[in-house]
Amino acid sequence: MNYDALRHFADSWGLLFMTAVFLTLIGWTFRPGAGRTHEEAAHMIFDEDKNDV
Repeated sequence: MNYDALRHFADSWGLLFMTAVFLTLIGWTFRPGAGRTHEEAAHMIFDEDKNDV
């Protein structure tokens, strides 16, 4: 593969692949069952303080 062919492939299929990955990650973040997991992660740094008192 020469530079021009690789550049054409990256401009077309590479962009499509990166867009699909981006949309998948965004969809995974906002899926219906993710709220509890995000809530636990947001409060994880305070768990150590509860055990010390």
